[in-house]
Amino acid sequence: MTRAKSSDPVSGGGASVSAVPSAGPGPDGLPDGFADDVLEELTPEQLAAQWEDEKPPAAGALANAASSLVVLGVGAGALVLSLAMGLGTPAAPQPGLWPFIISCVMVALGLFQLIAGRHNRDAEKFTRMSTAPLTGLVTLAAMVALMPAIGFELPALVLSVIWMRFLGGETWRSTLLVSAIVVAAFYGIFVLALNTSVPHLF
Repeated sequence: MTRAKSSDPVSGGGASVSAVPSAGPGPDGLPDGFADDVLEELTPEQLAAQWEDEKPPAAGALANAASSLVVLGVGAGALVLSLAMGLGTPAAPQPGLWPFIISCVMVALGLFQLIAGRHNRDAEKFTRMSTAPLTGLVTLAAMVALMPAIGFELPALVLSVIWMRFLGGETWRSTLLVSAIVVAAFYGIFVLALNTSVPHLF
């Protein structure tokens, strides 16, 4: 008489251990204990819909016009300064030629946005995070202003800390470590290796 093979898992020590854990479905349809470890796979359409729901509200016509006027103002001011520096000719350019070209592009883009951007629905409404680029620009200008007086090391270190910690949301540990490495790398490259004329304290 032949004994039939059992499909039950091998038992050891008197206790039967199942090869595959049996668990009922959790609240999200996944087995209990596995819901936190399994990432939901979304299609591109589902991701686009999710991003659409999470993005800030759209900016209105007034915000589009204000941003266009800012670009126009900056471009016009740069245009005047570049003319004062002198343009020269393509064969013998003077310092103002390249800024003049960039300024013309800014003015053209500002005018285009002012005219055609009234019906733009892709622009986002200004939020608290909208001040981050302005903060970055102000701190960068402060670093440039302080470099001739105290060198680049300390301003660059403070700038990196502000950008990483307060604008980027990094931890203090990674902020201080990366900032110190960046300043040391710039010092080694531009002061020790290339011996450039960049202002430095040490």
